[in-house]
Amino acid sequence: MTADRPEAPGLTLLVRRPGQAPVRWHTGLANIEHRVPIGPGTAFNAGSVAKQITAHLVLLAARDSLIHLHQPAADLLPRLQLTGVTIADLITHTSGLRDAESLLSLAGLRDLDHYTAADLRTLAYRQRERAVAEGQFLYSNTNYLLLAELLEAVHHTSLPDLARLRIFAPLGMHATHFQADPRQLIPDAAAAYRPTEDGWQHTQTPVALPGPGTLFTTTGDLDRWLSHLHQLWQHDTNPLPWEKALGYQPADHDPYRYGPGLYADPRPGHTTVFHYGHEHGFSAATYLAHDGLRIICLANTTGLAADHAAAAMLHALEQDPGRDLDGLLPVAAERAQRPAKSTTAAHENDEPLPHELGRFTCDQVPGTLRLTRTDDTLHLWRRGTPDLLSRTGPATWAGSGYTLTLTSGTDAIQSFTLDLDRAPNLAYVRLQPS
Repeated sequence: MTADRPEAPGLTLLVRRPGQAPVRWHTGLANIEHRVPIGPGTAFNAGSVAKQITAHLVLLAARDSLIHLHQPAADLLPRLQLTGVTIADLITHTSGLRDAESLLSLAGLRDLDHYTAADLRTLAYRQRERAVAEGQFLYSNTNYLLLAELLEAVHHTSLPDLARLRIFAPLGMHATHFQADPRQLIPDAAAAYRPTEDGWQHTQTPVALPGPGTLFTTTGDLDRWLSHLHQLWQHDTNPLPWEKALGYQPADHDPYRYGPGLYADPRPGHTTVFHYGHEHGFSAATYLAHDGLRIICLANTTGLAADHAAAAMLHALEQDPGRDLDGLLPVAAERAQRPAKSTTAAHENDEPLPHELGRFTCDQVPGTLRLTRTDDTLHLWRRGTPDLLSRTGPATWAGSGYTLTLTSGTDAIQSFTLDLDRAPNLAYVRLQPS
């Protein structure tokens, strides 16, 4: 089914009930400039949905006795300084490694700055202590960047080639590709956009990070992948796929658990594995229920959230399993709409001049940060751009995606701690004037 969404990007949904043919619904344009509509062959960047592919390849390597899941990751990644981290810890996000992209953002990178997987691995290998307690879940793309490097070391080939030979080609996923270079052309790929006051703007950045993401695929190919995963699941006596080889660990939201690149809802009657992806303006969601129900959604604009549409579809089918899909698909797609965000200038022209509080450095992060105070307001500066910090407690201040905790008053700051969502406990100390 196709719905009109003139002059706008959109999304595609696929639902397959157990034992039935898939039902598809798509709307919008894959490419606004050339007025190319989204169709069943349109390839989207599925973001973190890629993690289940990477994890699956690691589990295959363990099955073939090329590695052992509970061996130290440093056996194959000699630059890794964290002790006691196993390959299984990397898969389940319990390594304590901070997210390297989050660390790099503190250096003040802008949207169109180019960096590579090797740059991020360098940051990973600077980390000497776990950011959270041993065994605690901390979602971090760094784990899967290192798993990609580990696979390449074991197989002596690139991750894109390995995935194509071991998974994509055997399953007939001919439209699926790990993009290893942002200049690589992907056949039938959608472009991603964000809405602006004047229309639309491209959101892709010159970065490709196969392993944790940068997987271009279609709903049909993901349906083939989930069919394969379901077959493996049915041959396994455990409640969740691959659970005998790798136990699922408590994740960031109860009751969900995390296993081989998959979140799991283990509750009886709700047993489902799923993952969401968000990358460069694209969003993606895949659900696979124990009975074989599959829901896949892919979108190519920041104005739509694929996970919202897929979750709405799953909820509706749980409430009424026999509900007519033709009428339900467009209703679920409407749930993907994101509310528009208002933007305001960081500084008004009549603001008083800021008082300099100093420059600060952290041995885990390149570059320096600068703090200023204007009356009772703090600003954190990265590469000349300020973040407004809002006071949330006697010594705590909140920015966009992080919390800053001072160790002294705002007039003579010697150190503070930054806690980012995926990179907590970063200790910054004041640089002394030379």
